[in-house]
Formats: sequence, structure tokens, C-alpha cells
Amino acid sequence: MAKENIDWTKVTQAVRTDVRLRATPNPVARAVDIAHVRFSRQDVMKQGRFLADFGLREVPGSDGWQAFGGTGGYGPCYLLQQGEDAFMGLGLAVSSRADLEKLAAQRNASGIEPALCWPGGEQVRLTDPAGNSVYAVHGPFVEAASPRPPLNQNLDNVLQRLNDMQRPPEQAATVLRLGHGVLGVVDFFRCVRWYMDHFGLVPSDIQTIGEGDPALVFMRCNRGDMPVDHHTVVIAQNVLNLFSHAAFECIDLDDIAMGQEWLMSRGWKHAWGVGRHLLGSQIFDYWRDPVGDKLEHFVDSDKFTADKPADVSPLSTGGLYQWGPPVPADFEKPRMTPSLLWKAIRNIRASEEMTFTRVKDLMRAVATPPRPWH
Repeated sequence: MAKENIDWTKVTQAVRTDVRLRATPNPVARAVDIAHVRFSRQDVMKQGRFLADFGLREVPGSDGWQAFGGTGGYGPCYLLQQGEDAFMGLGLAVSSRADLEKLAAQRNASGIEPALCWPGGEQVRLTDPAGNSVYAVHGPFVEAASPRPPLNQNLDNVLQRLNDMQRPPEQAATVLRLGHGVLGVVDFFRCVRWYMDHFGLVPSDIQTIGEGDPALVFMRCNRGDMPVDHHTVVIAQNVLNLFSHAAFECIDLDDIAMGQEWLMSRGWKHAWGVGRHLLGSQIFDYWRDPVGDKLEHFVDSDKFTADKPADVSPLSTGGLYQWGPPVPADFEKPRMTPSLLWKAIRNIRASEEMTFTRVKDLMRAVATPPRPWH
């Protein structure tokens, strides 16, 4: 059915009341933010150089892991170890040690143990339905402090800068904190339900294929009346279980733009940007690390409280951005090798959710030209 013939008011109401995406009244624990992402790399020295040019600073590591942080947050926000090139999981900060105790009592969870590379922090190791390691962490939070305030701007009749010039420093962007992580999963509803049930995440935006069939959800933490980022974890249905990207907050647009200049001068590979997202409203700029994984700089996220209902929209690449360059063809598509294709076929056949028909619907949605002039 053509999307212009769909009554999106009815679709929105139906999706908001879909029991598979309904918020969990009493989750096991409540996440308050994302804490970190973990990776292994064969060439840790090259990865470390990229991370420094991206704007992360190295902090003391432990147990064979290197640690990189922003200027604030829940311990280091990027953890790196020697090994095969792989995504090794993510950390979600929870509201109390009691939450750790409840999560430790879950099936296949670890006991409470010291948090990796975070003095004073503790963690519990879990595994989501896609096989990703998820670390619930609790410990001291450090308010992010930028080395400079956001630049003043002269806009229309608002004069903020007189007899002075704009001269942002020529350096790497300043990473304040990790903002969110995005995952591709085969069993979409199982994974979304798991994060809702275990960490109390709630949908901010739901995107659908066809008439009201959810396939992507932006989820945020539920902190009651306290404003939180539009999304902390994003789950998108895919034929593979994979890491899409992690996003790191910066100071302002100039910080992102100068960070782009810095990364380009160092010869790193640009992925997409600068632009402004539609869902979440962040100004973004994406980069690929030495093995091709994507990391994002962002500023200016929407902030929601718990009473904001989810919005619903059709899945398309055009829904990713309000302005900016077109989405590159390789932005979300892994390089299809025979082994990767065979793995995708096995995943589809084994999944209770994914079908070949659904794959076609997903491919049709993302293949739609994002703008009439593209």
C-alpha cells in the first residue's frame, strides 16, 4: 500500500498500543544512561590514534583493556582490547546498587563484580537475545565539563559578540560523553522487549514497514520528570546481528566542524555528514574507524520526559535527516561476501520473526529515494 494512502493517525494509535512495544511498568532495573561501548581490535595502536583524533582521551585501563573517556560520564566510554576486530558489547548505567542485585539474580547473569577500568564502579554482565554482551554498571557520575563554552553567535537582532571574532581552536573535537548506541538485530521484538523488561527503556520513535509493522525503535531511559536524550539505545531489524554505530556528544556545531577538519587532516575516512537528524534532531557527523565501524559526533539532542508518547513514521533513509548530504549507499550495508550471505540466510530460516518477505519489505523501504531530487 502506498504510504500516502495510509491513515497515520490510526497507525500511530495502533503501534502505540502494540503489546510487543508497550513500556514495562515494573522492569527489573532502570537505566539512567548509556555508559560505554567495548571493542577488540587486531591493531590497537592504530585504533588508539583514531580515537585520540576523534576526541577521546586515554585514561588508566585494567585487566588487559585500554580505556578512553570524554570529559564526564559513567567511567570511561570506550573500552579497547587486543583481539579479532569485533564489537564486544555495551554498558548501561543503572540507578542504584539494588538494581545490580536484581539484575545479578537474572538467568545467565554474572554476579556483581568491579566495573572494568572504573574505580569505584560495579557491574553485572548479561547477554541480550541477539548475543550482545550488556553490562549494567553503577558508580560515581562525573558531570561533563567542556574546555570552552559554546561559541556566542550574532543572530538577527540578538547581539552576543561585539568587537570579537569567531576562532574555534584547531584541534580534535571535544567528546563530552557517550550518548547512544545503535544495534541491528534479527529478532527485533524479542530484543526490544528484553531492553524494556530489563532496563525500563521506553520508545521515543517507532518506524514501520508497510502499514504499521514496526521494524526500528529509538528508545530512551525512563527517569520520570527528568529530561533525557531522545534515544539511548536504537534497535533496527536486520538479517544480521551487528553493531551499527555509537554516538558521542560534543560542545557545539563549531566543535563538530573543526573536529571534521582535524580528522580529515589526519587521513581518516568520513562516513556521512554534517547534517541534522529528523528523529532526535541532533546535528551529526559520522566517521569510520580503521576497520570500518562508525562513530558519530553529535550536538543538540531532543530531550523528553517520561510522559512523551512515541511518534510513529514510515521507515526510509529520508527519515534519517532533515538536511545534509544524501545518505551514502554503504552507510548501513555491510559488504556482502558469500559467507556473510550464507549467515544471513541461516538467520532468516532460524528466526521466528524474520522472513524472506519481510526482508524484501525492509529493502524496499530503505531503497526508496530519500528526496524527490535524489
